[in-house]
Amino acid sequence: MNAEPPPSAPGPLIGRSPLLDAVCPELDRRPAVVVITGEAGVGKSRLVHELLQRTRSPGAVTLVARCQESEAPFPFAPLIEALSHAGPLPADTGAPPPVTGVLPRVTGALRGLLPDLADRLPPAPPPLGEPRAEHHRVLRALRALTASLGEAVLVVEDLQWADEATCAFLRTVVSDPPPRLGLVLTARSHTVPHTDAEGSDGLPFPLRTPAHVTVVERHLAPLSAAETGALAAGLLGVRAVSEEFADRLHRWTGGLPHVVEEVLRGRPDSAEFRTGAAGAPEPPLPASVRRTVVERLRRLPSAARQVVAAAAVLGDPAPVELLGAVAGSDDPETRRALAAALREGVVRAADGTYAFPYELARRAAYEAVAEPERPVLHLRAARALARHASPLPLAVIAGHYRRAGRPAQAARCLEAAADRAAGNGDAGTATAHYLDALRIGPSPVARDRIALKLARVALNARPGPQVPAALRQVLDQRSLGPGPSGEIRLLLGLLLRNQSGSGLEALEEIARAVPDLLAVSTGQAARALAITAIPSLKGWPVGEHRRLLAEAERLLPEIEEEDLRAAVLANRATALALLGDPAAWEAVADLPDTITGEAAARAYANLAGAATSLGHLERARAFQARAWLAVRTNHAPYLEAFVETTDVVAAFTGGRWKGLLRRAERAEEQYRDVPDFHAEALLVCGLLRLHTKGQTDVARRLLERAVRTTALDTGVVLTAAAAAVTRVHLAAGRPAQAVQAAEGALHHVRRTGAWMWATAIAPPAVEALIRDGRPGEAHRLVAELAAGIADRDAPAARAALSTCRALLTVTDGPQAGSGAPDALYAAAADAWTRLERPYEAAYVKEAWGLHLLASGVAGGRTVLHEAIAAYQAVDGVWDVLRCQRELRDHGQITVRRPGALGYGDHLSPRERAVARLASLGLSNREIARELVLSHRTVEHHVARALRKLGVSSRTEIGSHLGP
Repeated sequence: MNAEPPPSAPGPLIGRSPLLDAVCPELDRRPAVVVITGEAGVGKSRLVHELLQRTRSPGAVTLVARCQESEAPFPFAPLIEALSHAGPLPADTGAPPPVTGVLPRVTGALRGLLPDLADRLPPAPPPLGEPRAEHHRVLRALRALTASLGEAVLVVEDLQWADEATCAFLRTVVSDPPPRLGLVLTARSHTVPHTDAEGSDGLPFPLRTPAHVTVVERHLAPLSAAETGALAAGLLGVRAVSEEFADRLHRWTGGLPHVVEEVLRGRPDSAEFRTGAAGAPEPPLPASVRRTVVERLRRLPSAARQVVAAAAVLGDPAPVELLGAVAGSDDPETRRALAAALREGVVRAADGTYAFPYELARRAAYEAVAEPERPVLHLRAARALARHASPLPLAVIAGHYRRAGRPAQAARCLEAAADRAAGNGDAGTATAHYLDALRIGPSPVARDRIALKLARVALNARPGPQVPAALRQVLDQRSLGPGPSGEIRLLLGLLLRNQSGSGLEALEEIARAVPDLLAVSTGQAARALAITAIPSLKGWPVGEHRRLLAEAERLLPEIEEEDLRAAVLANRATALALLGDPAAWEAVADLPDTITGEAAARAYANLAGAATSLGHLERARAFQARAWLAVRTNHAPYLEAFVETTDVVAAFTGGRWKGLLRRAERAEEQYRDVPDFHAEALLVCGLLRLHTKGQTDVARRLLERAVRTTALDTGVVLTAAAAAVTRVHLAAGRPAQAVQAAEGALHHVRRTGAWMWATAIAPPAVEALIRDGRPGEAHRLVAELAAGIADRDAPAARAALSTCRALLTVTDGPQAGSGAPDALYAAAADAWTRLERPYEAAYVKEAWGLHLLASGVAGGRTVLHEAIAAYQAVDGVWDVLRCQRELRDHGQITVRRPGALGYGDHLSPRERAVARLASLGLSNREIARELVLSHRTVEHHVARALRKLGVSSRTEIGSHLGP
């Protein structure tokens, strides 16, 4: 005998379980009255539905009445609707009613109200002839009919719209409820209700019950930000959403579940929207939110609507005086208006300010403001904020001036806001404000001034591509004099070089700035030349960079400005260090003490990277420490990224791999807007995935992305990535492909003459050439390396040269005067050990041990075990497996350590890797070479994968493997 239950929300029930757990047992203690209040869309109906599902018992009756908003409601309309769908009455089923066994005679008075049940009701009593008496009899009849239902739950929803007759019936029931009745009432309420006075928020009548009646009152609060995120994840069918997206969604919706569903229904397929990425678009305004807000506004007096319009224009929480100034009303009138808006739930009060409950509600109220009135209100808002706010919210005031149609004032405010942010060391905020000011279209004089400020501050802000585009637009106007034009072009080149991935284009832009700069400032011209003198693998030949450095040095005596002289000296020291010039360290010693802050962070991070690459460990540590010190005292996002990625690369180079993958992955995610930093993070992620996880496919994808991403590369990415891929091919027995993998990086080294950066690529390239039967080319490569670093201060490159010469002994013995192979290998391993490069030292020992085993000389097994121990010390799992396979290939037996715990019916990581390659069509032998495993081990893994996946052939694996 159940009426249709309330519709349940499509999403998961979030954050309501404790409330349900508390209310359900109370509802079962009959008679009971449960009152649920809360904002529209907070989930009252959904909660009631869950409550009924949990408390429903066989044979019980559930009636649901929903009040509807109407200007002239029909008396008892929701009750009539609910009772008409109640199903058979007790007299129809033969079940005895509670007292007499038949429906009470008074229920016959309901024949007119319930025509669908007239044939099952007693005869209609004679008319009383007095309206009030008739009304009272109907109330008694409704109560009697309700009591006759026995075990029953009566739900009346949206009591705020109940007609007077329905309210009168509910007062009657509440004051004397049937003993087996559970009454559930819901009403809209913006605050926790009070039940001691009629007309309280939510209920249209006082809740006065006898002492024996169970009464439960609960106000349903909106969801928290975390709960909003959990609801969103359930609606989107994902495990979780980002904390940033959950916070944004909560701000938009106020944590109202219905509004959350409406918002997500409007934008379900937008990844940018769903992840909450910075700059993601605002959601469309749901029609339900618009209707709710407009309905409430209509119930407000005109003065209150004007104050609400002022709040919508201001956006942020505002005090009474500010709202009055924008609305054009005095203090008493503003307070009366706010009281009315509070009663309707249009605004909320907090700490002496007033604001909308959530952002979409504010947008709905703003859209309700007539278009011609908006500029007037925005102009008032700008002027009122300038009078009442402290400190001045300049960016906010600029936004109001812009919407008021006053672009000149808006640009001035944005420029002032940017100046303030730059003065506080907040380069990111300053850049955003300068960029916004340019977009407004200020006067030519203001435009040129702002563009120069933007160019100066953006260098430390990690801006997007909009900044170079804006600067180019200003340069294209040709309204700048030589000095500003040259400086903007110089800074634009630096932006392109450091942050956009346009390496050669950046160098050419800086070179074009030099003539303009020479006309006005020798110091600026020398600075530009010194910047272009910094070498890179994707840049010009080393000789050209040396020429440019000489030009900058020639201008040094003529530089009068201390800051420019310091900048030139810093870039000179960086260039010399990267070139491996022995004079670099004297140049560092000549750096003035005036280099501090951002300039110091940039200079010492550059020097730390160069020292790490060249093999000057102690210098690298000292430079990195000074760079961190400078960064921690200056908020410059670009420099923080610079120093962090330099540190990550140094940690990998030094074999400090514990916990490094997580750090590198965090850097990869954070620094995607700066190509060279992103490339270095990708590089370290790829190298660690290879060496510590043995994930060759994943590693190669990461390394390829690093190579594509890097803009100029000062000897880090191209060579190390190529070296790793070369080693993968060598381990898989593909020497020809290994040679091919090395050729790209070697081409850049030969083209630029930057042999001091060949440290990583030279040894595996020599090994690949030897194993591919090309010893002559291997000898020529080693000779090129020796000649290229002959006058360079590059200990790491010299250790690499020693390694290459040891590797060459496998072809024709040691070169004249170079000693026996053992001596060469020992010298190379010692060199790497002194440089605190444990991976390279282990690599030399691996090659040495294999050389001894292949020669049949005693000691090969011992040396190879030393290599295994060294690899294990840095967690080089892939390298350990390779060495163990090499021992097996030479007939040596290795003792396996106890294995890890089993994976049961789930695939282990190694089984999954084998299964994935098998699903791609690789044979067991090819998989063995790819993963550095024995053929037999691969056979076992494939068999176990087939069994665990429940398939009978390799072709079926792919569809069962999952992501």
